[in-house]
Amino acid sequence: MKTVIQTDIKEFPLLHRGKVRDIYGIDAERLLIVTTDRISAFDVVLPDPVPLKGAILNQITLFWMDKFKDLVENHVLASETKDFPPELAPYAEELAGRSVLVKRAKPLPIECIVRGYITGSGWKDYRKTGTVSGHKLPVGLQESEMLPTPLFTPSTKAEIGQHDENITVEQAKDMAGRDMVAQVEKLSIEIYSRARDYARSRGIIIADTKFEFGTIDGKLLLIDEVLTPDSSRFWPMDGYAPGQGQPSFDKQFVRDWLEQIGFNKQPPAPHLPLEVIEKTRDKYLEAYERLTGASLSV
Repeated sequence: MKTVIQTDIKEFPLLHRGKVRDIYGIDAERLLIVTTDRISAFDVVLPDPVPLKGAILNQITLFWMDKFKDLVENHVLASETKDFPPELAPYAEELAGRSVLVKRAKPLPIECIVRGYITGSGWKDYRKTGTVSGHKLPVGLQESEMLPTPLFTPSTKAEIGQHDENITVEQAKDMAGRDMVAQVEKLSIEIYSRARDYARSRGIIIADTKFEFGTIDGKLLLIDEVLTPDSSRFWPMDGYAPGQGQPSFDKQFVRDWLEQIGFNKQPPAPHLPLEVIEKTRDKYLEAYERLTGASLSV
């Protein structure tokens, strides 16, 4: 499969180039989302791609969206290049497996984060205040411990190179509307809970995750990526032990190497050794295969 760092589709306007995704405007109702093989760490895009990463993220998202279509409609119109507009035919090789044609929705101004375990920025906030995004938590929790119930802990949306900020549910309601936030809170926890139980049956703990929702004429849709190793913390169940950080199925090798060499977490980032790239690719592949029970076919 062709490794794709960046796309350059002349026939349609590039609306946004994110840390991983290139988004093109097809017409007033449709977008093309291309998940590239770019990888970022500490909010910095690295110069070297991870082969297959984009296809893995795209296929995992499609897997989950299909699984949850009874709970909420999603934005996907087509995932096969043969069903894309004919102007995209010259790009079929680089788009295959890693792109989707979607409905053009208006994204909500918040990230919908669900935490099932206390880790990451939630752990840092808990240690300082005993709370996470306004939720008062029990005293004496250990790092990586499972929470009594999953928490909805929204955040702001930051630009590339900036960090999202944790906010309370009340602050989210001020930004996105009380009724809308109540709806996405219920949906986010329901989706996460079902995914968590399924993933455990496949040997994976989903510690936390981030959902994106959008609207079309007031109707809510699940958009962007869903329950991938980039938008979630996936831990192997084997060896899970509260009281410490856990190994993961995402960019662990990349982050560890960057920390080891003393990277200052500011661009430009250094080139990655081949061994780090290959180990990272293998972890993404393992996550896909465990979750879907299939080999990647693109």
